[in-house]
This record gives sequence, C-alpha cells and structure tokens, in this order.
Amino acid sequence: MGEHGGVGVGLRLTVDELAARAGVTVRTVRFYGTKGLLPPPELGPRRVGLYGAAHLDRLELIEELQRQGLTLAAIERYLARLPQDSSPLDLAIHRALVASWTPEAPEEATRAQLERRAGRGLTEEQVGRLAAMGALERTGDPEVFRVDPGLLPLGVRILDVPIPLETLLAARSVVVEHSRATARELQRLFRETVWKPYRESEPAPQELARMRALTDHIQPMVAQALVTAFQRYLREELGEELRQEQGQEQEQAQAQEQVQA
Repeated sequence: MGEHGGVGVGLRLTVDELAARAGVTVRTVRFYGTKGLLPPPELGPRRVGLYGAAHLDRLELIEELQRQGLTLAAIERYLARLPQDSSPLDLAIHRALVASWTPEAPEEATRAQLERRAGRGLTEEQVGRLAAMGALERTGDPEVFRVDPGLLPLGVRILDVPIPLETLLAARSVVVEHSRATARELQRLFRETVWKPYRESEPAPQELARMRALTDHIQPMVAQALVTAFQRYLREELGEELRQEQGQEQEQAQAQEQVQA
C-alpha cells in the first residue's frame, strides 16, 4: 500500500490507489496521462509508477472541471494558466472554487468505500471529525454514509492535524453564520439598489428577461471576491500572529542573554 499522510506529506500512491482516492478508474488516470493533463509518475522500486499529493489534487481538479462541462482542450488551457509552482494546497483551492458553482449531490458510500476514497482506515473519532467538517453524514445504517464528494478530500487532508472536535464544530458554526449573514446582506443590497429601481422603471418584457439572465453572472463574481478577500485577511491574521510569536521569542532570548551576562 502507498504511504498515506493525512495532509499529503510523503504521499506515494500506485495508479490503483490514486484512482481509488480520486473516485475514478485506472483507465481514466492513464488517459489523462497520455493527454498530458497529468504529469508522469515517479518510478519507484521495480519501476512501479508512484504518484504524490500534487497528482491527486490535479486529478481531482481535472475531474471537477469535466463535471462543469469543460472540454479536454479547455481543461488543458485552464491548467496551462496555473503557476508552475502551484502547491497541492493551491490546486485544492482551485478545485473548491470551481466546485462551488454547482455543489455536488451527496453520494452514499459504505464504510469500505469511504475508507478506500480516504486512502486509510477510519476510526469512529475520525468519522466524527469528518462529519463535523460537513464531509459526510451518518445514516440509519452505521456502515453507510452520505458523502460530500467535494469536501471529503479536503476533510481527509486535515484528519491528522491536532484540532479538537469542539473547535471544528465551532469553526463550522462561525463560517455558516457569517456566510448566511453576508449572503443575506448582499441580497438585500442588490434588491434595494439595483433590482427594485430597475423594476420601477417598467422595462420591456425582453429587457426584464435579459436583466434576469445577467444577474446569474453575479454569483460567480461575488463568490470569487469573497474567497479572495477571505484568503487575504486570513493570511494577514496568521502573519500578524506569527510576527507576535517571533517578537515574544526574541524578547525571551534577549532576556535570557541579559541574565547570563
């Protein structure tokens, strides 16, 4: 079996394991390879091809782009525009952004199927953590779960990160609460400052239909703006916390030097 790190560290998968983790067939993996969409694997012992975290994330991104209706040529152009130094996390974020336009319906999976998709055995505590992250839901059968195909790979990545279950639940509550409030406020703003005045201008029926169609393009722009802003501010907050910790460490080191002097 491959080496399965919870966050993709040192991940080494055979083609069969890679296909299982991504929920595709081995034939699909090899097809993408022949088309140049998936980089070739590294050769391991006995010249067995081994795939890493970047392969898995790229494969999941390709599958998501296909679900959105993109042709192979369009997918190739999309991938070509990605920075050469894109990390597995960068690819996972791209996939999350693409998947957000059309959320996938939950899929039922047995525990064996779930563990195959996760690439590891799962304890009850880990299943509970995945449920807290919204990656799966329990059913009446303890051996059957409703899985969110988009969230499961991201959830599996952080299983080994020492985050208490209570923190995951609280974080999810914060995200849901503020996301709902933001959506509600943006909808109110659009209704009162754009849609209502436009309706009051008594447009022709064909213009009204055109306006309705144009508003459909707003959702992707707003969603991308929110994600971009969130990433920026989260990076700033984490950077500020890191700077404070480094400052405290420097102060402690200086104090220790003075004591020794």
